[in-house]
Amino acid sequence: MQKLVEAFIATANAFDVDRALSLFATDAVIDDVSVGDAFVGTDGVRQYLERFFVGYNTRSRLLSIELLDGFSSDVRLDFTGYFGHEIGMLKITIDPDGLIRRIDADLE
Repeated sequence: MQKLVEAFIATANAFDVDRALSLFATDAVIDDVSVGDAFVGTDGVRQYLERFFVGYNTRSRLLSIELLDGFSSDVRLDFTGYFGHEIGMLKITIDPDGLIRRIDADLE
């Protein structure tokens, strides 16, 4: 899980949307309470990454990761970008193939 989280952060920070998408299951969901919407499937995840990472010039830094079980973890991130500075929480769930199945995101 640690390597997957680090890969997600690295690809998002590089604004490499296609490479970031390769870390997600095709039916993945990002449910972000802070923006009030859920983004479903490859097209939805692409839209999320392009809008909130590329569009806002978002850079993420890992603050902590807590493994909850073999398939999920709580990840705390420091975000900076055009919006300023925020601390966020991601609950990341993976599938048996090691791909991201779901991210539940919120800001502190």
